[in-house]
Parts: sequence; structure tokens; C-alpha cells
Amino acid sequence: MNTYKTFGTCSRAINFEMDGDVIRRVEFEGGCSGNTQGVARLVEGMTAQEAISRLSGISCNGRPTSCPDQLARALREYLDGRNA
Repeated sequence: MNTYKTFGTCSRAINFEMDGDVIRRVEFEGGCSGNTQGVARLVEGMTAQEAISRLSGISCNGRPTSCPDQLARALREYLDGRNA
């Protein structure tokens, strides 16, 4: 399980499990429970690159980021670290 510490959002961290490039499981710590559960379920089974493409740049209440955007950043960091 990978953990990404979020910033600028209500959630504190995102835990996610990968199978190669495919997202297997996502759990947000904190945040708006219904929304974060929905995002997590929607991306499960999706490739990391597809999720990054769909979620990057989403803002929340005037903030420059959001829980979905933070997930995209977590996945990008994972892919970059794996390919380093």
C-alpha cells in the first residue's frame, strides 16, 4: 500500500494499491466521505495515466487543488518514482 500525504485539502492522506499501472484500491483519510468514496470507487480498475488525465487540475472551493487532484498528484509521483 502506498501513502501520499495531501496538502491544501480536507483529506490528510491517500492510501492506494497498484497492480502495475492499474489502480486496485484507494482510501482517503479524512475529507468529504461520500465524495472521496465515490472518487475511489470510480478510479479502481482504471490505469494511473487515465486517472491522472481525468483528475488533474480539479479545484475545490477556490483552492488550487482538491482531493481528486491530490490523487492525480499521488499517482504521478508513484509513476515517476517507479520509472526513476
